[in-house]
Amino acid sequence: MRETVIVFLIIMASVATLIFGISTLSISYYEADIFYNQKGAVHYLVRLSCALFGQNDYALRMPFVLLHAGSAFLLYLVGKPLLKRETDRIISVLIYVLLPGVTSAALLVNNAGIAIFTILLFLFLKQKEQKIPMYVVLFVALFLDRGFIVLYFLLFFYAIVKKDGVMMTVSLVLFAFSAYMYADQIAQMSSGKPRGHFLDTLAIFAAIFSPLLFLYFIYAQYRILVKGGKSLIWWLSFGAFIVSLLLSFRQRVPFDNFAPYLVISTPLLVSTFFNSFRVRLPIYRKLHKISAFLIILFLVLNSITVFTNHYLYVFFDKPKSHFAYKYHVAKDLAEILHQKGIDKIQTDDKLLSLRLKFYGIEEGGTAILKQSLLGDIIIKYANRNIISFEMIDLM
Repeated sequence: MRETVIVFLIIMASVATLIFGISTLSISYYEADIFYNQKGAVHYLVRLSCALFGQNDYALRMPFVLLHAGSAFLLYLVGKPLLKRETDRIISVLIYVLLPGVTSAALLVNNAGIAIFTILLFLFLKQKEQKIPMYVVLFVALFLDRGFIVLYFLLFFYAIVKKDGVMMTVSLVLFAFSAYMYADQIAQMSSGKPRGHFLDTLAIFAAIFSPLLFLYFIYAQYRILVKGGKSLIWWLSFGAFIVSLLLSFRQRVPFDNFAPYLVISTPLLVSTFFNSFRVRLPIYRKLHKISAFLIILFLVLNSITVFTNHYLYVFFDKPKSHFAYKYHVAKDLAEILHQKGIDKIQTDDKLLSLRLKFYGIEEGGTAILKQSLLGDIIIKYANRNIISFEMIDLM
């Protein structure tokens, strides 16, 4: 009971910080394009949420925060067979909610949050030997996102090793259907001149985990490969990692299709760490303690950085170099325009125009909005001018 309460409090604290994080963000062009133009599970999810709760940032992002909370609890349940001690399970959940990639999936409009939740739900049902619901989840996943083709591909080889004829057949059939349904998207991703992105892929995975934890991820995956203990979580996380690296030799990897399989490996990392830690005498545990401290420190610092991103503009000579710039400005600009009584405006920046539309500023009217160094509409963060616009009324 005490363990469940602590896990619940960790998840609720994570949700609270994410809700605060929503207040610091504006809709990006990519998210606005999903909201208005694209079709798919994410589009219909955010459309439904905004229809029920109003067209605002909280309604836009709360579905992914709730999916994050559900995923964190499912990870706790899925990790129980791998982590025998209460402390280990609590630490596993804590590390998971602090992962930069998980935070991004929970805050931003993307497929990753849906993918993580679906994969963990499948793992939980398989762990409980709920075969019919498990296969229903696999079938429904076919219509959610193209990224589940990775899941079917990996499950097929897992089923071969485990001599599971039913899973092998189902995963092969679903893989074929997924390849057929998303053939155009898959072809588009692999089109163009072959170009290596191996180092870029490693760098982004390092950002998803944090550099030190990513190094430990590689070590833990290799150790399990050599020493044994290959659970289904390992098959999915290690398999997705290897496939993504192989693809990166030719093309840019769609990280939202692969990252969900890597971040669910948190219980494996914690299990590997404590198995190594506890077999050593206390006097030989110093290196493990330092490593663990640094990993947690970097994860906490990263979280602080994400949720205080407005204040980081003081460290950038060019505001557009800020990692979150594309998630800023639009909401603040829309509020200023509303205060001026403007709900329609013309602009040459079509990306900005689509973002402003979400906040009730339509394209049109008699006023023209242009970016200008001497503009009187100034967006500031941390008392620093980020961008300025001038408005010209043609009437």
